[in-house]
Amino acid sequence: MEIKRDSYLNQLVNARQNGFIKVVTGPRRCGKSYLLKTLFHNHLLSEGVDESCIIEVDLEDRANKELRDPDTLLAYVKSRIASQQLHFIILDEVQKVDEFVDVLNSLLHIKNADVYVTGSNSHFLSTDIATEFRGRDHQIRVYPLSFTEYFSAVGGDKSDAWKDYYTFGGLPLILSFTSDHEKADYLQKLFQTVYMADILERYKIKNDKELRELVNILASSIGSPNNPSKIANTFKSVENSNITSQTIDKYLLYLKEAFVINKAERFDVKGRKYIGTLSKYYFEDLGIRNALINFRQQEENHIMENVIYNELCMRGYQVDVGQVEIRKRTEDGKQERVRLEVDFVVNQASQRYYIQSALAIPDREKEYQETQSLVNIDDSFKKIVIVKDNIKPWRNEKGILVMGLMDFLLNKNSLEI
Repeated sequence: MEIKRDSYLNQLVNARQNGFIKVVTGPRRCGKSYLLKTLFHNHLLSEGVDESCIIEVDLEDRANKELRDPDTLLAYVKSRIASQQLHFIILDEVQKVDEFVDVLNSLLHIKNADVYVTGSNSHFLSTDIATEFRGRDHQIRVYPLSFTEYFSAVGGDKSDAWKDYYTFGGLPLILSFTSDHEKADYLQKLFQTVYMADILERYKIKNDKELRELVNILASSIGSPNNPSKIANTFKSVENSNITSQTIDKYLLYLKEAFVINKAERFDVKGRKYIGTLSKYYFEDLGIRNALINFRQQEENHIMENVIYNELCMRGYQVDVGQVEIRKRTEDGKQERVRLEVDFVVNQASQRYYIQSALAIPDREKEYQETQSLVNIDDSFKKIVIVKDNIKPWRNEKGILVMGLMDFLLNKNSLEI
């Protein structure tokens, strides 16, 4: 089964010979190697590139252990460049190499070499690393399969595909299993033996109990406002633990750098500023999230919100959670401040969208609840409500666009409807 990942492939093709190191990063098992070593490799061959001009090294392979030495790797790559033709150098999981930044900067000095690398933690793209690259890195961020990519592979009924997708997520290898038991077993083992093992090894964490419990807390509260202090209070009341908010903040960063979770900052829409209080945490892959809690708590409204967040990130948007403050008169005639939530404030260059996720809007009362925050935003940017129902897009009397989930997910230009 071939899974088309045209968005990422096109980014690689467009970046050819741009003088930069092409850095492909994302979570473990999301398809980075397949993208470079199969899809991009085959594309190069289809354009007439000779096989000998494609130099690939899988640095996670035990057979290539010696090449994890920086000088040995550099010498090996140079030995493979046997002609003046352009050579494509593809290094998989390059963070396994000591001093890999020096190696990559050295490869940039080879005039007939075009360099592509993958890495599986976001520290690989941190400010310090980017500085060491001297601004000569071109980043391509890969996510687990979008619903469009998933559905293009499985086909069939959209409703059935959606149920499987929001249950088992979008890691490509999921598609190779036939039973739900196999899928669940794969996801649970993957998190414990790969994701968690990477974090424990990298950060030298000896007591992993609190880290594991933190992941479970986040998995049980996707879409809920949270911060380290609030989570510390949860630990204290439920787990009788004295873990500090500083330690939790550190663990949250580790999980983010391992691409387990993403953080959406809170943005004051009217004040046009970020609020350093409660944020939201979403899972990069919902299959991993569901496996962590043994596939309990399948609240479709929260899962749908996570899927929408991930889809917006895949499309290259900066996604925050919004807050709109209004004044409301109480029953006794007094004024009070009320904070309304906007699920997503979505930005890309000069574009902005305000988006609400709603499982259903069965009546006028529910419509009022879901759109109240949007109505109280006084700028002219587009306001959208995405519902689970299979409906034709329509606009209410306030000009707010209401569209179905499938229309949003399966049309990459859906926000322009």
